[in-house]
Amino acid sequence: MRLEGKVAIVTGAASGMGKAIAEGYAKEGAKVVVSDINLDGAQAVADTLKAAGAEAIALQTNVASEEDVQRLFDETKGAFGKLDILVNNAGIMDGMEPVGEVSDERWEKVFAVNTTAVMKSMRIAVNLFLQQGHGTIVNNISAGGLYGARAGAAYTASKHAVVGLTKNTAFMYADKNIRCNGIAPGAVITNISSSMTNISEMGASRQALGMAINPRAGQPEEIAQLAIFLGSDESSFVNGQVIAIDGGWTAY
Repeated sequence: MRLEGKVAIVTGAASGMGKAIAEGYAKEGAKVVVSDINLDGAQAVADTLKAAGAEAIALQTNVASEEDVQRLFDETKGAFGKLDILVNNAGIMDGMEPVGEVSDERWEKVFAVNTTAVMKSMRIAVNLFLQQGHGTIVNNISAGGLYGARAGAAYTASKHAVVGLTKNTAFMYADKNIRCNGIAPGAVITNISSSMTNISEMGASRQALGMAINPRAGQPEEIAQLAIFLGSDESSFVNGQVIAIDGGWTAY
């Protein structure tokens, strides 16, 4: 029970990696706030966790809404009295557009969800952690935050920004008992592709070139194991790191 007694928010937790992280955290003893824009999906996950004996609540959150994000933290504190771990997992893809094709609308939407929402969640969490004297942030980023050939311009830039935000936050609060780390998954079997529309033929063909050296796609549960480690006290000396988890894809 590596997370026993801890309270964790997991965004985008109705499916995919977020769902697996929520389930993994619950199995390790955490009280889990299952946050997602899809309330029915979030409630189904929370109900499953509770049926297994865990404490969990579901909250509908559009992370691009500052009001929703603030309510997420307020209701978490109201339900459990504190927050120990924030997992920023919610995210959307772009349409693989290179910079010459990307529209302002696409750019702004991707950044609103993938970057600005993460900053705003972290801002609230850090100030709460400072009052408590401790706290941990785990940002689910992407190999697209480390390399340039995993998505389009908007997604790649949005995830690179979160890498910088993760490292800066870790440095700024390293002496405050607050840790901030990131996960950079490679190809994982989830439904994130459902967020893709108007896919760029040119961008998709360029991005696909790297798939030939991808050993395999991962399962969400494999990513959850790293999120559990980073959320637990076992990683007490790990701070400011963005860890690739991709079966060796980026080792080539």
